Amino acid sequence: MIITIGGLAGTGTTTAAKVLSEKLDVPFVSAGSIFRDMAKERGMSVLEFSEFAENNTDIDKEIDKRQADLAESSENLIIEGRLSAYFVKADLRIWLFTPFDVRAERIADRESKTVDLAKHEIEIREKSEALRYLDIHNIDITDLDIYDLVINTGSFAPDEIAEIILTTLKVI
Repeated sequence: MIITIGGLAGTGTTTAAKVLSEKLDVPFVSAGSIFRDMAKERGMSVLEFSEFAENNTDIDKEIDKRQADLAESSENLIIEGRLSAYFVKADLRIWLFTPFDVRAERIADRESKTVDLAKHEIEIREKSEALRYLDIHNIDITDLDIYDLVINTGSFAPDEIAEIILTTLKVI
């Protein structure tokens, strides 16, 4: 079974993927880990590579290709990434969303910054990413039609989210 989990920053995609991975005893990989691997392959820090990737659409395309290749060569895998559902042949495509204020609080806590700063950075990042996704892939990140399951993670704890997904898996 191949499962993709996507969502904007602060929605808990990595946490959900980890918890689900443990419950199903299925490995998971994140687009972020692929990004970090690519930085290491090029002898760059993540920050250096991030700056390099901003002006190089081939990096986004390579991340997408690597996710697809991993899924194709795996029988059971959870792939976590904002656009994974678009590039991976998955049995279940999940999108996590959370109210903006909750996401900002989570990110502020995680990154030890003020909520106001987190909100400002989220807005800038998401506008930039939305334009990049549209430009590179012709993907409107706000169009959720591709997803089989959409969960508001602001309403549930990580274990509860995993249970919702496990219940869904029983009916597909």
